[in-house]
Amino acid sequence: MEISLIRHGKSKHIDNTRITCMEYKRWIEKYDDSGVAEEEIYPAYTIEKVKEANIVVTSHLIRSIESAKLLHSYSNVISDSIYMEIALPTISASLPGVKFTPAIWTVITRCLWFAGYSKQCESLRKVKVRAEEAAHHLISFAKEHNSVVLVGHGFFNLFIGKELRRMGWNSYTKQSKTHWSCTTFFLSDKKSGE
Repeated sequence: MEISLIRHGKSKHIDNTRITCMEYKRWIEKYDDSGVAEEEIYPAYTIEKVKEANIVVTSHLIRSIESAKLLHSYSNVISDSIYMEIALPTISASLPGVKFTPAIWTVITRCLWFAGYSKQCESLRKVKVRAEEAAHHLISFAKEHNSVVLVGHGFFNLFIGKELRRMGWNSYTKQSKTHWSCTTFFLSDKKSGE
């Protein structure tokens, strides 16, 4: 049995203009509503794992679904919101005149999130619970289909990977948040993973 976690491709929404925190909220909405850019070449290992998979799973977000299609996955694809990316908190202060690039706002809001600020998004505790549930779902798919691929999101995939390791699954490589990266987990001993 094996479970491969793949990060979706690069978003078509690439606006890196300095923006306010209020504009950043709209930037995230555009990012979520945009598809992914096609590549000339995809990583060979990622393509191999998608072709070998007996089932492909995605989140319900466009960039995850489109990425699975670009990797030439077949009709046996299941989309589920349990695999969606971890949302970022909203900064409610207007902070007039304060502008950063979206990447800087992402770092700021992610740091706030780790510190316990989770306005209008899941808390860290809830994300850990969801990651554990998602890992159990993937293990069930692996038991039924032997090999499963999740085309998901960089940050949430890390949480799922941590849960898989906690349940006795291992990988030969360290997880990466790079677009199109693939990490394959296998059950290292007789543990059932549940």
